[in-house]
Amino acid sequence: MQTQSDTAGFGPRAIIVMGVSGSGKSTLGAELARALGCRFLEGDSFHDAAAVAKMRAGIPLDDADRWPWLDRLGAGIREAVLADGLAVAACSALKHSYRARLAAAVGVPAAFILPETSREELVHRMNNRPGHYMPASLLDSQLATLEQPEAEEPVLVLDGARPLDQLREASLDWLRRADTPR
Repeated sequence: MQTQSDTAGFGPRAIIVMGVSGSGKSTLGAELARALGCRFLEGDSFHDAAAVAKMRAGIPLDDADRWPWLDRLGAGIREAVLADGLAVAACSALKHSYRARLAAAVGVPAAFILPETSREELVHRMNNRPGHYMPASLLDSQLATLEQPEAEEPVLVLDGARPLDQLREASLDWLRRADTPR
């Protein structure tokens, strides 16, 4: 397993684990932050009360809801990276434009990791998260919104069904080998 001393060449950098609700982005993000000895920022905690209320009511967010959220999260990630040299965050970042907006708000090199998971597994995970505001009824709108990464984007796509330790190690290996992301 990686340790903080093994990751000196990773910063300053933001690592953003992306994907639809239930994909495991928060679990993988927290695990990467633990392995790297850096802060983990949960993108959900940057939503305003109105956006959370919409999602609780089963209403998908639109771009007008997402832009200020991405800017707040990007500023939080930037602050963490500037303070510590490295930060990991979880954020859906479903569209190319969302990833670009988030990367611009972060203002330091950013790499994205996408754990992909089957719809059936996503529904299972979402239905077994007591107390989470995101209902499984919104999954299809998220899947429809998800734009697959383009070749020039700094995104690693992983099989989200793999065990967490394998996802962590594959992510760390990719980060170690990757050129400085754009």
